[in-house]
Amino acid sequence: MHITIGITNTEAFYQNYPLWIQGGNATIEILKLTKDNTSDLTFCNGIVLSGGVDTHPKFYKSDNIHYPNAPAEFDEKRDQFELDVFHYACENQIPLLAICRGMQLVNIALGGNIIQDIEAIGKNNHQKNGTTDGIHDVSIAIDSLLYSLIGNEKGTVNSAHHQALDIIANDLVVNAWSTDGIAEGIEWKDKIGKPFLIGVQWHPERLGNAQKRNPLSQNIRTAFLEAVEEKREILKAN
Repeated sequence: MHITIGITNTEAFYQNYPLWIQGGNATIEILKLTKDNTSDLTFCNGIVLSGGVDTHPKFYKSDNIHYPNAPAEFDEKRDQFELDVFHYACENQIPLLAICRGMQLVNIALGGNIIQDIEAIGKNNHQKNGTTDGIHDVSIAIDSLLYSLIGNEKGTVNSAHHQALDIIANDLVVNAWSTDGIAEGIEWKDKIGKPFLIGVQWHPERLGNAQKRNPLSQNIRTAFLEAVEEKREILKAN
């Protein structure tokens, strides 16, 4: 098996993503996707939308840029690039894994919007404690793709975000929730004719470092790579 996974560039611990995806497997090639190498999308068998700085509010039709914990600077070029990457993947049936900011971006791309700051609406703090990720439990919908991958209605994940999904896009369904009601995972509502998609609010690429057997890291990686290989075999057969 030789596959190529494109991972969108991020200022936030990019190196964790290729290490996790490859897992020591030299047959998995990683392409760092940036706004300057869009042509590399044609080589990708799968795509990971990474975490990082908040998406600019204009992309979800808000003019409020001075909310609590807003970044000093947004990266609108990255936002637009990753929206284009998402749509390219959908149009070309490329399996997708969307992590933290990436999950929020998928919801935005499909017409949903964002809670700009979780604590500002009275929810628990989901941010890091210094340099250490938060930890909390999630509940998983038993009729979801995620449940079929995990095999459990409960799980424990890490947490390093201050924003979350608000209005969920019509094409998506929430498959996991935190105990305080924050959407922690998404997938297609109707999966027919669409590429593999799992979006998670946690960071499985870091969770796997602390809890190597946690299915909310290990099983998601495995399922994504299996979907990538299945898609590659279909293309070879045609």
